[in-house]
Amino acid sequence: MPGLIGKKIGMTSVFSVEGKNIPCTVIEAGPCTVTQIRTLKTDGYEAVQLGFIDKKEKHATKAEIGHNKKAGTTPKRKVVEFDGFGSDVKLGDVITVDILEADSFIDVSGVSKGRGFQGVVKRHGFSGVGQSTHGQHNRLRAPGSIGASSYPSRVFKGMRMAGRDGGKTITVQNLQVLKVIPENNLLIVKGSVPGAKDSYLIILK
Repeated sequence: MPGLIGKKIGMTSVFSVEGKNIPCTVIEAGPCTVTQIRTLKTDGYEAVQLGFIDKKEKHATKAEIGHNKKAGTTPKRKVVEFDGFGSDVKLGDVITVDILEADSFIDVSGVSKGRGFQGVVKRHGFSGVGQSTHGQHNRLRAPGSIGASSYPSRVFKGMRMAGRDGGKTITVQNLQVLKVIPENNLLIVKGSVPGAKDSYLIILK
């Protein structure tokens, strides 16, 4: 699917025509430069590589500088491949937020906020086990038994336990585009998207 690379600006709210207060997210979407075009003949598949946000040459490798020079542009901070653009796109073209329309629906992918090491109540939504009476004093947020009896005498793979939470790639589907502001490269979508402020997002049309 064609799309854009964006950056999360933050959350706000807007009022609908009916007067409802709608929570929404502001995203800086593009402009993205076409840095490479993958073809079946040379690469075995078709895709368009987009670059987002300029990077200083002193912070880029020689390979990055040479790769982007072919497209007539500077090195980019974030590079992602998309398919579905068709044959109209050429090397060096700039893709803007104009490819999206208000009241359309998009999928947004991002890396969720890292939560560090968390217990099962916060990480998996466990309710906690045991009673708060009968002498119990420290087992309210414990996971309970994690295994079976003497058979199979082991803990199954994938058992939900305490551990590192967050920091994973999450995709939120069918987010409604409330407004497109082309002059500022801004996109206002209904609801929330994964990630912290200023984190990169992949927007699929």
